[in-house]
Amino acid sequence: MQSNATPRWHSSKRSRRMAVVSYRWCFMLLSFAFVVVNCASATKYKQGENVPVYVNKVGPYGNTHETYHFYQLPICRPEKVIHKSLSLGQVLEGDRIAESNFRINFGIDERFRTLCGKYMISESDFNMLERAIEEQFYIELIVDDFRVRTFLGYVDEENNFPHSHKIFLYNNFIFIIEYNPDLQEIISVKLQSDVDSAKDMSTFEKNELEWFYSVHWTTTKQRVRQEEDKQAFFNARTMRIQWISVLNSALLVVLLVLLVGFILLSVVRRDLNRYNDVNEDELFLENGWKTISMDVFRTPSNASLFAAILGVGSQFIFLTMLILLLGSTNVVNVHRHGALNALAVIFYACTCGISGFVSARKYRQFDGRDWIKNVNLTTGLFTVPMFLVWALNNTFSWAYNSTQALPYTTVIALALLWLCVGYPLTVLGAAVGRNVSSRYSAPCRTRNVPRQLPALPWYHSPIFFGFLGGFLPFSAISVELYYVFSAVWGREVYVLFYILLIMFVIMAMVVATSSMALTYFQLNAEDYNWWWRSIFTGGALSVFVFFYGIFFYVYRSEMWGILQTTQFFSYLLLLCYMFFLIMGTVSFFASHSFVRFIYSNVKTD
Repeated sequence: MQSNATPRWHSSKRSRRMAVVSYRWCFMLLSFAFVVVNCASATKYKQGENVPVYVNKVGPYGNTHETYHFYQLPICRPEKVIHKSLSLGQVLEGDRIAESNFRINFGIDERFRTLCGKYMISESDFNMLERAIEEQFYIELIVDDFRVRTFLGYVDEENNFPHSHKIFLYNNFIFIIEYNPDLQEIISVKLQSDVDSAKDMSTFEKNELEWFYSVHWTTTKQRVRQEEDKQAFFNARTMRIQWISVLNSALLVVLLVLLVGFILLSVVRRDLNRYNDVNEDELFLENGWKTISMDVFRTPSNASLFAAILGVGSQFIFLTMLILLLGSTNVVNVHRHGALNALAVIFYACTCGISGFVSARKYRQFDGRDWIKNVNLTTGLFTVPMFLVWALNNTFSWAYNSTQALPYTTVIALALLWLCVGYPLTVLGAAVGRNVSSRYSAPCRTRNVPRQLPALPWYHSPIFFGFLGGFLPFSAISVELYYVFSAVWGREVYVLFYILLIMFVIMAMVVATSSMALTYFQLNAEDYNWWWRSIFTGGALSVFVFFYGIFFYVYRSEMWGILQTTQFFSYLLLLCYMFFLIMGTVSFFASHSFVRFIYSNVKTD
């Protein structure tokens, strides 16, 4: 009989209304996301028509996520700075798009056109400009939705005696624009700094500045917009490297599948034949996985947390596959700036029902009673760490006056998204999962008193199993990790989502097969505590990813400074935590299927 203290969510009209409202919100959000992500279209211009030029952000080139507003630098601005409305993805990327003094007319060349005339700046602003050049600050402009960047200047330093340290300022920006005269559309935009006109800042008198810009138009027969940063990173050589990596990883999967297949078809079958021929008196003389049949399906400790991990891990598996499929099939334009962030946030909220369903279903199989605790644990398992990481980085960004600090309106919108969509869907998923499941049906009965565990050698320790379970999948994805990290923490744009999808499937298969093999060795050593071990075995991949992140930061990147370092390592920890949830879930379900298979085919009392 059901306790009165347990809420009957499934029979409540209120919960049904909540379901309708939540799913309506999800449908509206998803529709809005698809429209926003795919809304980019080429603009047709008439000869001499004004082409809008917006300024966006500036920052050290090596620190991708240390960005500041363009007008924080002492560069002349309009009398009234008018900001452009931004999408959710653009805000999350740290964009702050505003109108500028650049005037470009379609098809008309310009040469050394002054931006705003001569003007004076203070000594502190002059020193700020010098520091920005020394720190390799770039500026980002947006021309017809093309994002273009160039440096403010350069440092000429000679170590010979006498030592020379000169700072040069680029005061002439050159726009090179290709357009199709038949379509009357802009095909590509490049922004260059005029090296010949660079000025030695030590020669400036009275801190007087003047900026110029030039525009050079060229015709082309191309009919498709070309963005340079999306093409340069993946040239023929890098494509060969990536496909070789995919083939090597696929070969590893084949070898592991053959290994596990050998275990299943040979070793396990031999064990099954031997155990099924042994009578009850002879069983006491046997050893191996059959002898722990009455303990192997014992409910794991901390069942609510265990179920929550599987729920959130299942949600992230679905979410990752969904985003990679969309990126691979070009159903939505995930390459549009900020689109991937917006889709990830909205999809995360709309897939929270999966975590609630899987968690509650598993918790029900474990005969759990505290449903409210299970739901809250599930919904907070990733949300709380994500909030803490965001709060830390947002505080640092706010202290540095960086555009990475989210506006309060965006924070409120994200909070409402989680409160009105994410949390209700978790509750509804839990209600469904609880009522479609029954108690766990094990193929073997479980004894009341747990069997004493034998003393095990060091190579059966959780650390050694975790090393094997993490090293094998890491070796399959190590090459691809470089390109992913370079795209997230560098200036490259990742466009080969189909390769990333293939690598994700390969990684999951390696984790699954290695987990089944390691679980067999664990059970054969008469260690029946495989539930949590299977999660940690697959989740150990996250430790390797974390150490690779440290290697990337030290040897493969040019990141520096407190703000960027804090962002990198805090988000790296969050990424590794997500890896742990995903691969731990894959590992458990693979091991669980294997354990049920072998114990369902052996004679037990």
